[in-house]
Amino acid sequence: MFALIRKEVNSFLNSLIGYIVILVFLVTISLFLWIFPGGNFNIPDSGYATMEGLFVLTPFVYLFLIPAITMRLFSEEKKTGTIELLLTKPLTEFQVVFAKYLSGVILVIFSLIPTIIYYLTIYNVSLPTGNVDSGAIWGSYTGLVLLGAVFTAIGLFASAVSDNQVVAFITAFFLCLFLLQGFESIAGLTNSGWLSTLLFNLGINAHYLSLSRGVIDTRDIVYFLSVISLFLMLTKTAMESRKW
Repeated sequence: MFALIRKEVNSFLNSLIGYIVILVFLVTISLFLWIFPGGNFNIPDSGYATMEGLFVLTPFVYLFLIPAITMRLFSEEKKTGTIELLLTKPLTEFQVVFAKYLSGVILVIFSLIPTIIYYLTIYNVSLPTGNVDSGAIWGSYTGLVLLGAVFTAIGLFASAVSDNQVVAFITAFFLCLFLLQGFESIAGLTNSGWLSTLLFNLGINAHYLSLSRGVIDTRDIVYFLSVISLFLMLTKTAMESRKW
């Protein structure tokens, strides 16, 4: 299984598209945080040592970045016919699914690691030095990793149900968008208080915002792990359906 994870990571990092995807992510975030004047995201203009802009923008950039990472994981294998060879390896179908999933999560974390430079920068330029809400920042990073892990599971499922990478990308994009904003939008249309709260809590954004406050709540962790497990099982079912 570890050989498959290494193969997938190396395949992505050895391709030009891999570096382009990660570079576009970092350049986009950097422009909004440090270059584009005004707005609510520019750190120097705000006058506050805060990384809130990063944690507001990244989920929406992830809507494009993660489907671009995951769209080829199964679609390419199915299109080239190598999926049959892969499934003859001494691995269960779930091990194959989980190995590809972990490779996607590793790539998402790779894209996130360089943004720690932003934290180090505001930590050192703040007055007095270190006058930042580190708890909220690391809580938000935890939320971003879990958000990326959920989006990866969704993208993997989309790749498993289509042999066309473009279709897999579009499917993953809209599924991720719905889980991020859909339930929240529906909740805003209801007049019932308990129903509105229920719908809001079904969405990713409610739990992501909770973690962004710097408090690691077990309920939020369970929510993210549950959604990840659901889509991994759906992906496994999609792979098993080839035998039906």
